[in-house]
Amino acid sequence: MTPGRALFVRLLVAIASAVLPLAAASAPSQRGISDSGPDASLEYVFTEIEANRLDAALERTEELLRVYPNFRLAHLIKGDLLLARAKPISTFGNASAPAERVTELRDEAIARLRAYRERPAAATYIPRYLLQMGPDQRYAVVVDTKRARLYVYANEGGKPRFVADYYVSHGKAGTDKRVEGDNKTPLGVYEVTSFIEQAKLPDLYGIGAFPINYPNEWDRRLGRTGHGIWLHGTPSNTYARPPLSSEGCVTLANQDFLKLSSFVQPGLTPVIISSEIEWLSMDHWQAERRALQLAIEDWRRDWENVGDVRRYLSHYSRDFRSDSQNFAEWSDQKRKLAANRQWIKVRLDKLSMFRNPGRDDIVVVTFEQDYRSDGLSDRVRKRQYWQKEDGHWKIVYEGKA
Repeated sequence: MTPGRALFVRLLVAIASAVLPLAAASAPSQRGISDSGPDASLEYVFTEIEANRLDAALERTEELLRVYPNFRLAHLIKGDLLLARAKPISTFGNASAPAERVTELRDEAIARLRAYRERPAAATYIPRYLLQMGPDQRYAVVVDTKRARLYVYANEGGKPRFVADYYVSHGKAGTDKRVEGDNKTPLGVYEVTSFIEQAKLPDLYGIGAFPINYPNEWDRRLGRTGHGIWLHGTPSNTYARPPLSSEGCVTLANQDFLKLSSFVQPGLTPVIISSEIEWLSMDHWQAERRALQLAIEDWRRDWENVGDVRRYLSHYSRDFRSDSQNFAEWSDQKRKLAANRQWIKVRLDKLSMFRNPGRDDIVVVTFEQDYRSDGLSDRVRKRQYWQKEDGHWKIVYEGKA
C-alpha cells in the first residue's frame, strides 16, 4: 500500500471509529443502493476503506452519486479516494473543500453511521413516547436529534410498528427551544397542522413543508416563544444538510420528504421531537400504557358520579391550569355545575397518549369527549396534560384541542 493510501485509510477509519458500535452492522449482501437510502451504502464504503479495498469503496461511492448526484458527502469521499491514488494526503477532505464544510460533512458521516449502527431492535423495542395512537392516526413521527434521525411508526390497533427512518438535520444551536430566534429545535409532543406545497415556498425549503403546532399548550404555559417550526425539504442543489444547520426546523432530503409525505395526515399525525429516544421493551411499554389508561378511566368514571365532586377533583393537580382558570377557579366552577345536575354520562373516543420527552414526567392525552347530562349535551375534541405527582397521575392542563 502506498503511504498516501495508508494514511487515508487511517483518516476515514477514524471517522467510523467515532461511532460507538453498540450494534454491529454488516455490509449489504447485494451491490447497489439500499432501499432505505444511502446510509447502508455509506456503511459499506467505510467497511471497504477499513479493509483497504479502496477500489471497491470508490465503485460504491460512484453508485451512490448516480442515485444521489447532489450528495456532497459522497462527492468529498470520492475526491479523497481519487486523490489517495496519486499522493499522500493528511486530512479528511483534501479534495479542495473549505475547512468548515469538511467539518460539517464529517459530522454528517458520523451521524449517519451512528444511527445505522445503533438501530434499535424494532420488533422488541418501542419509543417510550408512543403510549397509544388514536384509531384515526395511521402513523406517528419520532425525531431523535442526537442521532439526526426521524422514525416513522404505523398504528396497529394502538400499538406502534416500525416502518421507516431517515437522516435529518435540526437547529444550528441545538435543541430545547425557548425563545424566538434562538435557532433551536423544540422538544415535545406536536402535531402536523397543514401542508405547504413547493410552489408556495422559497427554494430553501425544498419540495414541501409540514408546519407543526409549536408552541403548543405546554410551551405557552412555560413562556416559550417562537413560530414557524416545520418539517421540510432541502434546496434543489442540495441532497442533505449538516446535522446542525437549520433555524429550528427539522429538514430531510427531498427524496425522503416525498416518502414521508405518504405517511403524514395534517391535523392528525403526531410529531414527537426528543434529544435522544428512550426505548422500552414491549412488557414495560404495556405496563406504562395500562397504568395511564386506568388513571384516565378512573377520572372519567368519577366525573359521572355527580354526588362526589371531591373525588372527581382529586384527579387534578393543585398546579392545574386551563387556558383561563387555575385550580381554585376550576374547582369552584365544577362544584356549581355538579349541583345543578342529576346525572352525567361521559364517553371518550379516539384516545391518544403520547409521553413528552425530557425530564418532566408528562403525557399528552387527546380524545373526543361525548358529554351528556340532564342539562347539556355536547361533543368536543379535548387535550389534557397528565403529570406524575408522588407516584400518582394528575391532570395539570385541560382544554379544547
